[in-house]
Amino acid sequence: MSLAVRFSEYGSTDVLRVVDVPPPTAGPGQVRLAVRAAGVNPIDWKILHGYMSQVMPLDLPGGLGSDVAGVVEQVGEGVTAFSVGDEVLGASITPSYAQFALADPAALVAKPASVPWEVAGTLAGTGITAWEVLNKLKVAQGETLLVHAAAGGVGTFAVQLAVDRGVRVIGTASEGNHEQLRSLGAEPVTYGKGLVERVRGISPQGVDAVIDASGRGEIPDSIELAGGPARVLSLAAFDAAGSGIQIHLTEPGAGGPQALRDILALIEAGRLRVPIQRTYPLGEVTAALEVSRSGHLGGKLVLLPV
Repeated sequence: MSLAVRFSEYGSTDVLRVVDVPPPTAGPGQVRLAVRAAGVNPIDWKILHGYMSQVMPLDLPGGLGSDVAGVVEQVGEGVTAFSVGDEVLGASITPSYAQFALADPAALVAKPASVPWEVAGTLAGTGITAWEVLNKLKVAQGETLLVHAAAGGVGTFAVQLAVDRGVRVIGTASEGNHEQLRSLGAEPVTYGKGLVERVRGISPQGVDAVIDASGRGEIPDSIELAGGPARVLSLAAFDAAGSGIQIHLTEPGAGGPQALRDILALIEAGRLRVPIQRTYPLGEVTAALEVSRSGHLGGKLVLLPV
């Protein structure tokens, strides 16, 4: 038997249980991982509360988590990309808030020895999303990009990936996160009323593109600053699709390996930082999700199942 986080109904963290379950068996084209780290993302508590049930329905009882880093412990029929004992990271098929998880080798890459487990376990969800949306918006050297919630999970990656491409980045965040954004190469502005004036104060011509990772209602301001909706993309404001902006929902594992290889290369070169706020044992999953939901984050939250 092995430990895994499970819930039988949507609700608050009160419905979560850490239970004994049989380890999953790797089927054809799958590998089983002994999970060393699982990133905690906002989408996880949104799934738990049922906020994503219309677009991501679950067969309950279910689990949480798709960001994963671990050691290949079992190899299914037909798998040649990895062998037992390989250290890998990426997206899992089964919930990663567990001691064991299944994964498609096509959604995994090798973990460099220099990258700590807690960092490796946080890259797939937010890192891949940031990489994908920058490409989707065709953000290029010399352009100006506005990132809402720039100090958040996706924002932190988007800022650094864009800066590395030679893009000027303006990021919205609370005052307490401004210094962090400056350290990542962004020019911070406070969100809320008067945003257009504050952005134009440092970029009179507006911006070329916008990534909205907050969903706090900045879409009208974003469209104005970008001169139209075509290059405004939101990860959260699904109700704004009628305005002509782009809506993006990342599928775990989609386009992941190349994004992860690019991100890992930047990490190893010292050109991208992944701050870790805190790690938790599996038994403290409730505390990790409560912190994630509070939004008071200075870095990534990670579960370490073993």
